[in-house]
Amino acid sequence: MQIDSVHTLLGCLVCVAGLLLDFGTCTAAQSELRITTIKQDPYTMAKGSQLEGYCMDLLSELAKKLGFRFKVQLVKDASYGRQDESGNWNGMIGEVVRGEADLAMAPLTLTATREKAVAMSKPYMQTGISILLRKDTSKSAGFFDFLRPFSAETWVGILVAYLGTALCIFLSARLSPCEWSQPRGEENNFSPINSLWFAAGALTLQGAGPRPKALSVRIVCCSWWLFAVVLLACYFSNLSSSEASDSSQVTVKGFEDLANQDRMEYGCLAGSSTLAFFKNSNNPAYRRIYEHMERTNSLVSSMDEGVRQAREGNFAFIGESVSLDLAVARHCDLVRAHEVIGMRGYSIVAPLGSPMIKNLSVAILQLSEAGELSYLRSKWWASSCTVDSTKSPALQPHSLKGIFLVLALGLGLGIVLAVLELTSWSRSTAGNQRKSCCTVLSEELSQRLKTTNTNTSQESSDKEGA
Repeated sequence: MQIDSVHTLLGCLVCVAGLLLDFGTCTAAQSELRITTIKQDPYTMAKGSQLEGYCMDLLSELAKKLGFRFKVQLVKDASYGRQDESGNWNGMIGEVVRGEADLAMAPLTLTATREKAVAMSKPYMQTGISILLRKDTSKSAGFFDFLRPFSAETWVGILVAYLGTALCIFLSARLSPCEWSQPRGEENNFSPINSLWFAAGALTLQGAGPRPKALSVRIVCCSWWLFAVVLLACYFSNLSSSEASDSSQVTVKGFEDLANQDRMEYGCLAGSSTLAFFKNSNNPAYRRIYEHMERTNSLVSSMDEGVRQAREGNFAFIGESVSLDLAVARHCDLVRAHEVIGMRGYSIVAPLGSPMIKNLSVAILQLSEAGELSYLRSKWWASSCTVDSTKSPALQPHSLKGIFLVLALGLGLGIVLAVLELTSWSRSTAGNQRKSCCTVLSEELSQRLKTTNTNTSQESSDKEGA
């Protein structure tokens, strides 16, 4: 009986202890969490008396999912968290370790050293280490770079169109009686040379050469003018795109290039995980980069300072790729190298043994699967640059097939109208001369197409008679 009484008493004590623990847990869940953060665009930014940014939006989404209230406070020493030689932490990591904050919500990189001191959630953003540089505008242009907007096939098509148009102007001006009414005694203004000169002048929008009078010749000329306007618009548009592409070429392609050159200075954020990566790396190139930064004391104190030095030129800023992407989105004169090394993630920090880390990690995964993290990334990393920096390929003939077709139809219509004008004129002349229309038309065609030889023979006979 005494043993049963002892067991019953122990059971009651366990139940009471469990109720007290449940009550304490509920109270803790309902209490206001202290969140420490740091100002960094676009993660946390001041907007009046409030804070906004990617981390604030993410924190609000996590609070909705997990049902907690929070109060955000800025870190006192404006540091992320670095361990000194005595083992003490500063920054946000230090505040969490000392119990001054329940969570740290900022772009804190998940590292092994930090994982030993605090608990870190699943990464809410993946990043790496890359290089930020000023766009290179010093690349010398080649002698034939002005031909790049069009492909070789397109240039051949333009040349054929030019020669075909000049030929159509020459033929329609000779066939149309409205343009050349007296082949025997009047000189035709549109000779082969003048036709080529007229087409070239129209292509350069100069309007060189005689003015056409016949409707057929005007249709041919108008078709060529329309072709020239569209062609020049496409040429200059593609030329400007090619120049913009050239201006965004990166002289330093990666970290090997950076380590093997001495013309450009480079550095990273002092006391950052990026510096620790190069310091602890066994890669010879990465070790040379670290030794160079330490020897030249090229470390910067803030992200803004690194971006400013990169914009001034002859300086490569090494940092987190997502932060560099933001700088490129905000400053159109910067470009990020394609190489990304040392992939890692940004995590939420809590004290060691915190029961919230598991729930935070699950909530982060749920938000990622629902596309909320991608939405927040696109929201706060929106680019203000309107110029497309991708290389514009040379225009192929099929890209301009519409305007080539319009030109061909215009040339064909002009020749047909010139023949109809000559036929109508031959019919009216045949009635006056009492000849058949076909006979007059044949004579006119022979006279107009062979008038050069005829005029030459006439000039020779006149000289002999004189």
